[in-house]
Amino acid sequence: MTAAPRTRRLGLPSLPEQLPLVTLAPAALVRISRYDSGEPHFGRTGGNRFDDPDRRYGTCYFGLSLALAMAETLLHDAVAVRGQFLLHPDSIASRFVIAFSGRPLRLADLTGASLKRLGGHAALSGNASYRLPQKWSQAIHRHPDAVDGFVYMSRHLNTERAVVLFDRAGPRLRMAGATPLVQCAGLADAARMLGIRAA
Repeated sequence: MTAAPRTRRLGLPSLPEQLPLVTLAPAALVRISRYDSGEPHFGRTGGNRFDDPDRRYGTCYFGLSLALAMAETLLHDAVAVRGQFLLHPDSIASRFVIAFSGRPLRLADLTGASLKRLGGHAALSGNASYRLPQKWSQAIHRHPDAVDGFVYMSRHLNTERAVVLFDRAGPRLRMAGATPLVQCAGLADAARMLGIRAA
C-alpha cells in the first residue's frame, strides 16, 4: 500500500536579496469604508491577516475590483444560504467606495510562481489562522527593498488579487473621492456576481 504524500506546511518565507516586485498606480485600488474621510486608514490592531502582531507599523487593505472589495468587507463573516448572501440594506447604505490617486506603489508579489519561489503557497491567504501570515508581513516589511506593501490572492474571492499597504506608503497616495456604495455604478453587477440580496 502506497503511503499518502506529505503536505508541506507553510513556513516562514525564504526571502531573496531582491523581492519579486510589481508596480501599481493608486488609482487601481478600491477600498470600502464606513467613513467618507480619513482614508487610507492604517490600522494597528494586530487583528487582521497581515497586521503587525507587535503593532510597530500599520496596514491598510484594498481590492483591485469592486466585487473583491465587497467580498472582503461586506461578506467577510457572512455565510451563504442556498447560494445567496442576505444582507440588511444598512450594510450597503452605510459604506463608501474610496478612490485614490498619487505616485506609483512598489509592491512585493506574493502570488503564483513568485509566492512559490519564496517558499509559500495558497495557505498564506487561505488559512484561517493569522499567526503565520502576520510573520510573513513582518518579514516583507523588514526586507531591505522597503516595499510599500504586497499583492496576495484574496481568501474571499480567490480568483482575484488583493493588496495590503504598510503605513510607510501613506505619503505616496491620497484619497481622491468617496462615493456612497449605493450610488456606485458597478454595484448591481458585483452584487449579482456575489449573490447578494437585501434581507
